[in-house]
Amino acid sequence: MITIREETFHDVEAREALLDSCFGPARFQKTCERLREGRMPANGLSLVIDRNSEIIGTVRLWHVSAGANRAALMLGPIAIDPSVQSLGLGAKLMRESLKRAAGLGHKAVLLVGDAPYYERFGFSTEKTGSLWLPGPYERNRFLALELQADSLSGAKGLVSATGAMEEKPDLGLLVAAAAQGAGSLTAF
Repeated sequence: MITIREETFHDVEAREALLDSCFGPARFQKTCERLREGRMPANGLSLVIDRNSEIIGTVRLWHVSAGANRAALMLGPIAIDPSVQSLGLGAKLMRESLKRAAGLGHKAVLLVGDAPYYERFGFSTEKTGSLWLPGPYERNRFLALELQADSLSGAKGLVSATGAMEEKPDLGLLVAAAAQGAGSLTAF
């Protein structure tokens, strides 16, 4: 059985393996990765496709500012296991993520991707002409979708990360615990 559901902590390893198989290590060099680094994805918008307890698809959306004080989401990465591509699962995952984003009150979604593919979901370059990203990207691949009409009208400037910072373990505590023989460091 195939279901789209929110990602859980138990899915992280499988998600990362799927992203590695689809994009390889070059995924960490992409400009949009700079917007995700050290940040938490938007609540309720980290989705996976689960097929009988196997993760075969993933998408995450992240809080950004589309220029000064203009809230938006950045979509990506989205990936489908190569063994099940061309079955329409990517489109289903895309539609579900956009539906959930709209349902949560988000007004706009940005992404960097293949324009002919994303146009069918309503994405275009129409609203990204006065925005730019913090690193190299192909202008014709920088796309936007307004979930609420005119939410990106007049948007201009640098797209920047605004999401909550990822919680990191305190390295000092980990080292101190290891020095005191606390056993497993995974408890932190």
